[in-house]
Amino acid sequence: MQQKHTTTVAMDFGRITLAENLVLYLFGTPGQRRFWFMWDDLVKGAIGAVVLVDTRRLDDSFAAVDYFEAKGLPFIVALNQFDDAGQFGPDEIREALAISAHIPVITVDARDRESAKHALVRITEFALTQLTRVPATT
Repeated sequence: MQQKHTTTVAMDFGRITLAENLVLYLFGTPGQRRFWFMWDDLVKGAIGAVVLVDTRRLDDSFAAVDYFEAKGLPFIVALNQFDDAGQFGPDEIREALAISAHIPVITVDARDRESAKHALVRITEFALTQLTRVPATT
């Protein structure tokens, strides 16, 4: 089994401007359930989430998928492709994680700026389509 040698121990933060009137504030947190206390605050006002999946440790992804499904927050699954990891397609991962057909599953190399930016653009697009489908309440 592949051992992870580094980890995010608290939270990462970033800001990216996608367009003149569209700025994303990014918060990265560890995926384990013990960090959910942070997630509850971070999802307030969030438009969506990217669940970054390491196919070498697929079991670690269930908690995040379950969490965002329960919160009703739009999310995508981004398969982080590593050279030493098994290469699985989006459909295989969708089935393994029991993800609904409407949830986007993409591949990404989180170490590559353009690839990471693609994932952020995709969650923004997906979240905006989900927001337009929510019926107005009065």
